[in-house]
Amino acid sequence: MAMIEAETRKASGEVLPGVQRSALNLAAARVAANLRHRPVSVAFLAAFLRFIDFSTLFAIGALIHVFYVVPNVGNYALHYYLPLVVLPALTVSLIGTFKGYNLDAYRRPLGYVGKAAGLWAAVFGVFSLVLFFFRAGEDFSRLWLAVWFICGFCMLGIARLMLARLVREWTRNGLLERRAVLVGGGPEAVSLIHALDAEPDNDIRICGIFDDRDGERAPAVQEGFPRLGRIDELVEFGRRAQIDLLIVALPLTAERRLLELMKQLWVLPVDIRLAANTTRLRFRPRSYSFIGSVPFLDLFDKPIAGWDSVVKRLFDMTIASLALILLSPVLLAVAIAVKLDSRGPVFFRQHRYGFNNELIGVFKFRSMYTEMTDANAARLVTRDDPRITRVGRFIRRTSLDELPQLVNVLKGDLSLVGPRPHALQAKAADQLYEQVVDGYFARHRVKPGITGWAQVNGWRGETDTQEKLERRVEYDQFYIENWSVLFDLYILFLTPFRLFNDEAAY
Repeated sequence: MAMIEAETRKASGEVLPGVQRSALNLAAARVAANLRHRPVSVAFLAAFLRFIDFSTLFAIGALIHVFYVVPNVGNYALHYYLPLVVLPALTVSLIGTFKGYNLDAYRRPLGYVGKAAGLWAAVFGVFSLVLFFFRAGEDFSRLWLAVWFICGFCMLGIARLMLARLVREWTRNGLLERRAVLVGGGPEAVSLIHALDAEPDNDIRICGIFDDRDGERAPAVQEGFPRLGRIDELVEFGRRAQIDLLIVALPLTAERRLLELMKQLWVLPVDIRLAANTTRLRFRPRSYSFIGSVPFLDLFDKPIAGWDSVVKRLFDMTIASLALILLSPVLLAVAIAVKLDSRGPVFFRQHRYGFNNELIGVFKFRSMYTEMTDANAARLVTRDDPRITRVGRFIRRTSLDELPQLVNVLKGDLSLVGPRPHALQAKAADQLYEQVVDGYFARHRVKPGITGWAQVNGWRGETDTQEKLERRVEYDQFYIENWSVLFDLYILFLTPFRLFNDEAAY
């Protein structure tokens, strides 16, 4: 019994006083505990495949340069190294734009071999035109250009065929499986299970079924998949388990039920698909995504997923590291001021909701008197709040108290830019945030940030009314749906101008 309780506690994650977690039945808690980690990250694989293409194209050109160009020229012609970097980088970027690094491209490589090689040819063609128009052709060896192009062309095809075999092997071994949960266990679910079983390259692993029918009455349960609970328990399961896909197996005619489900499930950071293999309605081909020949209607996509998540993480780590170095004198000065102003620790660690509602410990410079510290923010800070120290008032108004969160960024708890993480008991109009705004937790589909689109647009500080919180969430949702690296850079650029001496923060 003790082992079961420990397993259930592990599945539920960290629990703090005053924080309520929804209950799961024992079977669902066990499955969630087993699905908290995955052996191979799809995002990591996408980054690895890009690295393979770039490094191989660069290495081929560099080797030809070293063993042919250098002996003939008599020195290392440095102007060769600009195209050696730019051409492979452009090719990799274009292949990614045309979804050449998606797993489907490696499961069915023949169609993508020509596309990758064609993009390399297009990049090389543009480079040749640039040399022609700028009369720079004499600066580069024609043999170097020709051999690099041909070898790169062949390499892109051979590498895809070899990596396709590796991807298929990893898929068969379960390393690259997509973990899915069926929503609904009726005849539509049974038909979908049979259709997926018939696909030779199917990478979907159905981990269980959520259905409102009691016991074993759901037809899909008879196919050997466990019923993990009722549909209203699915959100909590999605919080605890690392799943990739929710497949709604309900008829399109159940419009009202589908709308109710979407209202519940869209807060999860997963892809949500509607099985369309049994419907007689036919939409345009672009409306569907396919697993083999099995069609699905895309209802929601996980935001900032795959390669985008890798790019954002690299961006965060690079900028946060530089910021910590450059701002170290400011950090030291604030730390000394906090220590001299009032007794107690310099730093304050507050638990907040992070990505997928996971609890994270956020670091801040202490801005309150130690004996008045409010760890869960049960009481909002107001203007001239007596709990705030003299130094605390200044660093809160200028957001200097947030600078230690750069450490959270390096740890991976926070991003530089994203929806601001709120304290556990934060309230608007005397109600918890999630009770005020419908779909509030959809903000947590991405990693929270030190600054955000809402903050630079003036929606920060006290949220004493429903309207203030609604506007903040509205801006957060806009950011999530429109993320890009350029958008992050724009927000970071605006942050010091918009937040310094902002009267809305105190």
